[in-house]
Amino acid sequence: MKIAIIGSGNMGGGLGKLWAKANHQVIFSFSRDENKLNHLAKSAGLNATVGSLEEAVSQSEIILIAVWLPALEAMMRSVSSWENKIIITCVSGLQPDFTGETIGIQTDFKISVAEKIQQIAPGAKVVEAFNITFAEIVASNSRQFGEDKPTIFYCGDDASSKAIVAHLIEDCGYSSVDAGELKIARTLETLATAWVQFAVSSQLFPNIALKVLQR
Repeated sequence: MKIAIIGSGNMGGGLGKLWAKANHQVIFSFSRDENKLNHLAKSAGLNATVGSLEEAVSQSEIILIAVWLPALEAMMRSVSSWENKIIITCVSGLQPDFTGETIGIQTDFKISVAEKIQQIAPGAKVVEAFNITFAEIVASNSRQFGEDKPTIFYCGDDASSKAIVAHLIEDCGYSSVDAGELKIARTLETLATAWVQFAVSSQLFPNIALKVLQR
């Protein structure tokens, strides 16, 4: 798959490296530091390149959006077309010090971040994923916790897009669980907030993960 990483910070950069290692073609983009992007692509190997925001989106089938929330809307509206793209979002409403509401993230959108992305890009297929893991786990040598794989929940309205995202989750070393329609992103974003705050307050951050047990 051809994957654009929009927001090549710790989370975006880490996932991009894992997908490049899994033989996907990755384009890193949208950073204030061009040298950082070039270093990231070089460290990711031969399957990774750097491009402008427009180049990354137009040349890719899948777009990971991992930007700081205040930059989200302006970034999206600056792209000429999101038509038929699969957008994976892990954008968080949490502040850098992890403050935030545990009963619903407070944003100006009045809906989930994922649903806002769908409103801005109605021709895209939006999937919420990767918001219940930490960049430190993504960047580690393995996602394994002993014999266990952490769980990543995902949700969206397009079945074929969700199936692709499930494979990408598993390519990163996680187990994938379909949480339902895109409106469930409201719950997943709230769960992610509570999860991060618990990890910090319990002093277990970042070396913990969630796992769904199934009989």
